[in-house]
Amino acid sequence: MKKDYKTTIGLEIHIELKTKTKMFCNSKNDPDETRPNVNICPICTAQPGTLPVINKEAVKSVLKVGLALKGQLADFTEFDRKNYFYPDIPKGYQISQYKFPLVFGGELKGVQITRVHLEEDTARSNHQGDYSLVDFNRAGVPLMELVTEPVIETAKQAGDFARELQLVLRYLGVSDANMEKGEMRVEANISVSQDENFGTKVEVKNLNSFRVVEKAIAYEVERQKAVLEDGGTIVQETRGWDENSQKTFSQRIKEGSADYRYFPDPDLPKLKISELPEFQEQELRKEIPELPNEKRERYRLDFGIKDEDIEVYILNKDLAELFEAVGNKFSEDRDIIKLASNYLTSDLVGLIKRGERGPTSDVAKQHTVTKKHNKTNSEVGPQGLGKVEVDNFVNLIKLVKENKVSSRGAKDILILMYKEGGEPEKIAEEQGLFQVSDDGALNKIIEQVILENPVAVGEYKKGKEASLQYLVGQGMKISKGSANPAKISELLKIKLI
Repeated sequence: MKKDYKTTIGLEIHIELKTKTKMFCNSKNDPDETRPNVNICPICTAQPGTLPVINKEAVKSVLKVGLALKGQLADFTEFDRKNYFYPDIPKGYQISQYKFPLVFGGELKGVQITRVHLEEDTARSNHQGDYSLVDFNRAGVPLMELVTEPVIETAKQAGDFARELQLVLRYLGVSDANMEKGEMRVEANISVSQDENFGTKVEVKNLNSFRVVEKAIAYEVERQKAVLEDGGTIVQETRGWDENSQKTFSQRIKEGSADYRYFPDPDLPKLKISELPEFQEQELRKEIPELPNEKRERYRLDFGIKDEDIEVYILNKDLAELFEAVGNKFSEDRDIIKLASNYLTSDLVGLIKRGERGPTSDVAKQHTVTKKHNKTNSEVGPQGLGKVEVDNFVNLIKLVKENKVSSRGAKDILILMYKEGGEPEKIAEEQGLFQVSDDGALNKIIEQVILENPVAVGEYKKGKEASLQYLVGQGMKISKGSANPAKISELLKIKLI
């Protein structure tokens, strides 16, 4: 019989800060540079006789993160030397912080934070078979490290925390935190025990996507349980993640803090935060924008939209700005706000995702064909929110609300607004998308539907209600979305009695 186990997870997350220059020199901080050893100088390559200088913007960035996470800002802080040898550490030590980090405590998504400190990144090793090359472009880049308390219990909780942290960093503008570029790197400390005490801690390093974070933690938890089930002992070690085998693997025995022989860096001044005007809390708070969770709560209160829609806006700043502008126009009618949000989060987001693959509806395809010989439109490529403007989108929603265009017609108009811009009324007129409710015009469409779909007509007459919706859909197709679907349904029922 399997025993109950206690899983304890703590995270260490490294984030490259988005400063113009590196941590202790004026070499350019450019994560997009692909040429090796371009952004380097004697300081970040550890030439003898050089003197580092603290990057003030990097310190400010970490303090702002501390405030956003409700942490305690240090008044006194200093930098230390963390001694270890590796080819991508040119000095033989890394400048970091040990006893006196910039931030103590804090909380995010219910996870308590131990500390946030500042250090320099290492160079990058490029292993080429029996030799390695070192690119020093990354050496000395400002690197923030955040350490959580060991209070996380599941892989999903760890992934959710990391995702929310990435959002906070991006809202603050201190880092792009792009995991694919290595700007955000997650390490998980995992222990499994058979009682309430902590088990032996195993570190899994350099997890480079949220998916990998969750998969590696889930695997490591099960691996440790299996070892304990077999009567084995967990070894304190550092492990990596093998994407091909979907397993963690042993890298080395885990070092303790004593192995790094920390001591204060004699080349750098100690900082008394209260003596530096630009680091005062009241000044820093002026630079902190509305944060993701604050935005979520405001959207719930001000607009009353569903949580799924809110998350779309949290992740897309441009779309959120468009929604807020539209929502403020309809501030007295939450039903219209919800209708507008539905078109934004489903239809417009769908267009953004398809991007240059272009329109999907027959009307939009026809419009593209007729425009392709016009030189002013031939090179229009939908980017971001395309050519959708606030007032035009507001007018489109009004047309839907007033039943002047159908839902299908509105989707087609939005495609054309996205690709070409323009006023929805004018597009509806040009493309014949104004909703037709005239009985005479609709009866002609209904006669064609009945004539062309005898099987569905027969099924409906036998009691199959779903066939009616099919016939309505055929009517909408014939009218290219301009017919009033409710009216078609009503007239079909009369005709098919």
